[in-house]
Amino acid sequence: MSFKEPVTDLPIRISQSGFYRGFTKDVTITGKILVGALILWAIAFPNQAAAALGEVNSFILASFNYWYVYAMAFFVILCFALALWPASGRLRLGHDDDRPEFSNFSWFSMMFGAGIGIGMLTFATAEPMYHFVSNPSTIMGNTEGSTAGNVRDAYIWSFTHWGLAAWGAYAIVGLALAYISYRRGLPLTIRSALTPLFGKALSGPIGHAVDVVAVVATVLGVAQTLGFGVEQFISGLSRIGVGDWLYATSADGVKSSSTIGIIVALIIIMGASTLSALSGVGKGIKWLSNVNMGLSFFVLFFFLLFGSTFFGLTALFVGIWDYVISIPGNLFTVWAEDGTEVGDGLAGWQGGWTIFYWAWWIAFAPFVGVFLARISKGRTIREYILGALIIPAAMCFIWFALVGGTAIDLELSGVANGAIVGAGQADQLFAMLAVILNDSLAYVMSIIVVILLLTYLVTTADSAVLIINTINAGGDEGPKARPHILFWGAALAFVVGGLIIAGGLGAIKTAMVIGALPFSLVMVMMGISLVMAIYRDGQREKIGEPTVHVEASSAAE
Repeated sequence: MSFKEPVTDLPIRISQSGFYRGFTKDVTITGKILVGALILWAIAFPNQAAAALGEVNSFILASFNYWYVYAMAFFVILCFALALWPASGRLRLGHDDDRPEFSNFSWFSMMFGAGIGIGMLTFATAEPMYHFVSNPSTIMGNTEGSTAGNVRDAYIWSFTHWGLAAWGAYAIVGLALAYISYRRGLPLTIRSALTPLFGKALSGPIGHAVDVVAVVATVLGVAQTLGFGVEQFISGLSRIGVGDWLYATSADGVKSSSTIGIIVALIIIMGASTLSALSGVGKGIKWLSNVNMGLSFFVLFFFLLFGSTFFGLTALFVGIWDYVISIPGNLFTVWAEDGTEVGDGLAGWQGGWTIFYWAWWIAFAPFVGVFLARISKGRTIREYILGALIIPAAMCFIWFALVGGTAIDLELSGVANGAIVGAGQADQLFAMLAVILNDSLAYVMSIIVVILLLTYLVTTADSAVLIINTINAGGDEGPKARPHILFWGAALAFVVGGLIIAGGLGAIKTAMVIGALPFSLVMVMMGISLVMAIYRDGQREKIGEPTVHVEASSAAE
């Protein structure tokens, strides 16, 4: 039995001259128009934009909750199946003699920094604290919020949202793309991962549409991440005494980031990230990733020494156990409104937390997935999944246990006296440092956290700009024209700033959930396509047919 030859040549029309030389006009111009229209809409008609986005978001959360939950479960199961299955786990992302370009430390640093670093600084404190107060168990009346009996449930949900599901979404995109691109000699762009399903039809409008969906999802997913980071960056600048102008107070007494504060923060972040993007992955991004990973370990070591160490370590090990045994239930459970107080409460909670996170990870997946593929050539499938799924999830658990556990313990013991739980989400980490340390040391640690936050923000933004341009260039990883790097750096800044000004972080959240939906379908197809490619390669190997494409010139040599 012989299988049809795999696609090893996917012609993508690239402009050969002019401003768009080296880029696919169909993808680049369409993506710019869509993102530009969103920016203009959000800035020119902020109230209308916020209202319309909110209505669409509510419809998606009510109508596609089952889809999001089951899609994420599919990604996690598929990752483990491919890693554990001997025939697939040993396969290399590339030729048999290819070896990794980056050391394990640099590989993990870039992966973690791009994938989830910013979220650690915001949510490692904020999320366990929130679930400590309210989670499905408190809604069902099984536990009481803000008590010691609610800590375990707080960590079950924190680990659920930031554990295997998040990294499974990233891993499946990177794995499908790396396997099919490197073993078939195809360009490193999203459409290549679907060739086992659609073949050379992806050279035309279908392929253009797939890449445009990926670009828009990336912009919105990264905007969500940068939005949280900008809010925390402003909070940190305020804590170290930059000035009261960073905040504005509305007529009803609500304090929020000022427009000028948002603009200054974005100029600093996007200016530094654009400079880093111009230097490429091997220089600026690699260097910054190693720096922020080093600083991350320093902050963790600080909490290990000066935080609630015993409480945090207990939360870590007990939390991992509780999380693992909860996976079958939490990964497949969907709560729908049923007209009862408990049913509607559970559905509302899941829409605001779990479904939001699943949409966030999906929207972030084209960016992180392409980036993972870019830095993972030469690794085996088993090695890749261990590095891209298990290790980052474990790192997230350690952060949440030590940092969030310290915050919970300080509130339970009465030491914090409401200072942490009463602070805004972006300010809770800084509020905790102020409780633990005296004023001078808290000031120094706040500066360190601000620097760490900035390096994570810059790493995420510059990596995103390079990945967007890689997709727009039909998978070309070479140098990109400076104007296009500058455009997408500015576009990210305007999306974040425009949507925050239009409706705060909620506006970014709703836009991101909407943008994630079409790409979730692409991701499911990528998973199916990957299985097809691996199965067919296994069958070819049995009958002695080649499974890796070799260029004619290379073979002649």
